[in-house]
Amino acid sequence: MPSTDRPTSPEAWERLRAIVAALPSTSEKTSHGELAWSVGAGRAARQFASTWDHHHDDRNAVVFAAPPGVQEQLVAEQPDRYFRPPYVGGRGWVGAYLDHPAVDWDLIELHLGDAHACTRPPDH
Repeated sequence: MPSTDRPTSPEAWERLRAIVAALPSTSEKTSHGELAWSVGAGRAARQFASTWDHHHDDRNAVVFAAPPGVQEQLVAEQPDRYFRPPYVGGRGWVGAYLDHPAVDWDLIELHLGDAHACTRPPDH
């Protein structure tokens, strides 16, 4: 049974926060009990990533927007690291496990940068 204390992986969440803080025009909020990051301001703000703290399973992850075709490629090539998340997976979002024995934080940073870029409103 997963813990209900949040976050269950504070080190991972802080690392994600640091990555996102380096991206321009971002904001953080809590959405559905998870940390969520958006790019843009006001009504034009669009969410591009969120934590995944034991949703539907016993894993910790980050889910993020991805350009077309990326989700299928990552999940097919590395299903132990990536997954198609419920709800947002139908829009091409990708989940990356953060409790994998060898998390590649440079790659996570790259994915979040790409998510930010493909979600960013045109005027930002």
